[in-house]
Amino acid sequence: MHQHDAAPPARTWLLRFTRAERAIHHVTGSLMLICIATAACLYLPALSTLVGHRETLKTVHVWCGFALPVPIILGLISRAFRADLRRLNRFAPHDWEWLRRRDRRAVRGGRGVLPVGKFNAGQKLNAAFVAGAILLMLGTGEIMTFPDPWSDRWRTGSTFVHDWLFLVIVAVTAGHLWEALRDRGALQGMLTGRVDPDWAARHHAGWADASQRSHDTVPTSPDGDNSQVNDVDAEMDKSSAEDDSEFAKRRPGTS
Repeated sequence: MHQHDAAPPARTWLLRFTRAERAIHHVTGSLMLICIATAACLYLPALSTLVGHRETLKTVHVWCGFALPVPIILGLISRAFRADLRRLNRFAPHDWEWLRRRDRRAVRGGRGVLPVGKFNAGQKLNAAFVAGAILLMLGTGEIMTFPDPWSDRWRTGSTFVHDWLFLVIVAVTAGHLWEALRDRGALQGMLTGRVDPDWAARHHAGWADASQRSHDTVPTSPDGDNSQVNDVDAEMDKSSAEDDSEFAKRRPGTS
């Protein structure tokens, strides 16, 4: 009788985003990219001449712009999404330190030097900018699309803000895509909802510890089958409201 080799243990992944959260991100991102592309065609004469169909582009731009907040509003149904919004809205002491230190991304012994939560300070600032930009673009876009009730002063100011904010959004979006594409772990988390625990320990040590304590893990078979990941999205909704350290700690002197 031949002794068979023992089967290798199943690999464990950390659940990072539910299907609902990924859908919100993908739809919002797609709408934003469409708005940027159509705006470029409308504002740059060379592109406008090359592409043509100005009225169609304008219609697509307006409707996609007005649709930008819709995925976020609908996403409030998700418990996990609401929990992540609370995380993004709170700065813990290590977030301020993350902004100050040049070695913020340093790794020692396989772990990040700072106990970063699910989102680092840069991601929180980016989320705040995106939320504010959507509101500003929505308001100024409404005035530009329906100018009759507004005075010349309001119309001129809205056009100025809309045009210049567009340039800032292009720069921020390009930076966001650059950071996402160069970090395969983060990209995998947004595409599949799961991340490697080693990646989490290096980049989000505080969140990795809290997730493992709350059992937000999924076993994956050695052949790479990750079909079980989607089956536990509902369970992640229950555990994502965990009371991790960044919820409880605030920078001294802040309300």
